[in-house]
Amino acid sequence: MNILLAPFIFFSVMPVIPFLLVFFIHYLSSGKRNKKKSLLLAVDVTTVFLIFSVSALFNQIFASGFGFYLIVLVLLIVGGLIGGAQNRMKGQVDMRRLLRAVWRLAFLGTGLSYVVFMIVGFFPYILGV
Repeated sequence: MNILLAPFIFFSVMPVIPFLLVFFIHYLSSGKRNKKKSLLLAVDVTTVFLIFSVSALFNQIFASGFGFYLIVLVLLIVGGLIGGAQNRMKGQVDMRRLLRAVWRLAFLGTGLSYVVFMIVGFFPYILGV
């Protein structure tokens, strides 16, 4: 079990590494060298690591155990809002587009949260507060 858990924890602590690995591996292995597809795949894979990383940082900074559940709650609310908008505009919900939009917004939100939480958590640690 530690064999699988150790790399996951490492990639969750440093989510830039799986992003770069997936991007460059996909970009170099695809015959067409499509940057957009490589970037989107890297975003999709990195989102998983960012969700766990941001939830751990949230739990550490605010001394709670609610971080992961908060992220899931926000993703569900965003999914409901986007699904409702799709239903009003087109009369039906395209689940594939809905999930893709929520997942990419999760990358954006957790990426920004990761940067903010790292700054907020890092400076008090360095200053010994």
